[in-house]
Amino acid sequence: MKGVGVSPGIGHGPAYVLATVVPEPPEGLTYDGDADDEKARAQAALQQVAGALESRGHQAGGEARSILQAQALMAADPGLAVGVKSLIDRGVAAPRAIYEAFEKYREMLIGAGGYLGGRAADLDDVRDRAIALLTGQPLPGVPSEAAEPYVLVARDLAPADTAVLSKDVVAAFVTEEGGPTSHTAILARALGVPAVVACPGATTIPPGASVLVDGTSGEVRLAPSEDDVAEAEHAASIRQAAVDATRGPGRTRDGFPVALLANVGRPADLDPALANGAEGVGLYRTELLFLDRAEAPSLEEQEAAYRAVLESFPGGKVVVRTLDAGADKPLRFLPASGGEPNPALGERGLRLFRAFPDVMASQLAALAAAVVGTEAELQVMAPMVATAEEARWFVNACRTAGLDSAGVMIEIPAAALRAESLVTVADFVSIGTNDLAQYTFAADRQLGALTALQDPWQPVLLDLVAGTATAASDNGKPCGVCGEAAADPELACVLVGLGVTSLSMNAHALPAVRAALAASTLGDCQLAAQAARAATTAAHARAAARAYLPGLADLGL
Repeated sequence: MKGVGVSPGIGHGPAYVLATVVPEPPEGLTYDGDADDEKARAQAALQQVAGALESRGHQAGGEARSILQAQALMAADPGLAVGVKSLIDRGVAAPRAIYEAFEKYREMLIGAGGYLGGRAADLDDVRDRAIALLTGQPLPGVPSEAAEPYVLVARDLAPADTAVLSKDVVAAFVTEEGGPTSHTAILARALGVPAVVACPGATTIPPGASVLVDGTSGEVRLAPSEDDVAEAEHAASIRQAAVDATRGPGRTRDGFPVALLANVGRPADLDPALANGAEGVGLYRTELLFLDRAEAPSLEEQEAAYRAVLESFPGGKVVVRTLDAGADKPLRFLPASGGEPNPALGERGLRLFRAFPDVMASQLAALAAAVVGTEAELQVMAPMVATAEEARWFVNACRTAGLDSAGVMIEIPAAALRAESLVTVADFVSIGTNDLAQYTFAADRQLGALTALQDPWQPVLLDLVAGTATAASDNGKPCGVCGEAAADPELACVLVGLGVTSLSMNAHALPAVRAALAASTLGDCQLAAQAARAATTAAHARAAARAYLPGLADLGL
């Protein structure tokens, strides 16, 4: 079988096929007794689900914690509770009332698209857990212990299924749905577990069947022979040894420097970044400090969180993305934010900052205070910038707050196409390839069916990167990439060939990217970039670039 590799490595073991084990309650299901008692039963089930998810999030920590906290909020959502109670008042039994109320909300999320659309699977998981509690069925889930590591196969995976797993339990993930930025992909990379998503027919794999998963190529092989497994593991060990042998700052074989940075969101992300040789932080997602809270974090709390990251990289660069929330990631303490009919195109990022200047002022002040006395180079950038006027406004706000380096993210086609006008006012630019691909192709990045359009090898996306990097270079400004594209060793070389000066990625991807650059000259990268841009499809672009990067084959990459 063939899917999309989203977390590199080789995984082998028996298949554990996660099926939907909670059936839909029958239509017309009614209850005997008092309506208030039935409402209390439904509410108790939802509260128990919320508490269990919250507890599991605390146990898991890291990326999983924020994801599960958001899922717990779904279970406790007042709007859903009102819908459930209304159905019970009409005689519908609690299990069916929860199913119908959640189904209506689910349709709203899918219609919204973007981040909210991608949360429909999370909502399904909350619904199924509540129904299982009400009907006495086993809760959905996967074994957290096993005699040997297994390959977890599913249509899709809810965060609660994967949050408390480890490499000791799971050899690999395979899902029929999802994309490079789905929760399965994010958590798999954080765990360092190979993963393949968007793999048609994966759930037809017989439970217990032996499976070999290549998280790099996306290949899923059933019933591999001992020789197949040995060959794959040998190739992986050679690749890992070659990768581990490359140390030090990022640079090409002929010495062209390329800063290799880490994407972080919480303190738990710092240790892996340092262990894998990150030279700094290229994307600090500060919104994780703000989400799922009834009140905004104080200036002092923000300052302490930012200082912890800055102090971890003395002499290094730390690029902080200001609050990327609102619309598709609404803030509970800003009731006016969110609720648009199309949140992916709504009031978020810099647009939210302009609507709520007190939130902006507090964050910028906390950043200015946090850098005092540290040796890090602080750079602050705004997300969702579309025009030069917006860039100028943000830079002026940073200057007023005492911040010396202010940049903007390039993730909207309008910004990429007119990058020249943005780099003349901003100190640097950073390209977010995930959203840039989503908006360029009108393809929701959470939908596995549209994975081909989200492929960062799409030549038109490379054109937008090239135009942005050229505009930055012509104006003497740095241009980084902080999207998932930077984590692909081959594509990292192409990005450098396009003129990108720094690459930021999940910490576990740093060694392979460092090795790929060290095996290629700047000329190799430039020729590979030219060949990729001349192609007509993403697959052809990758193949064309590969021909000019012979050093990667020697590494087994």
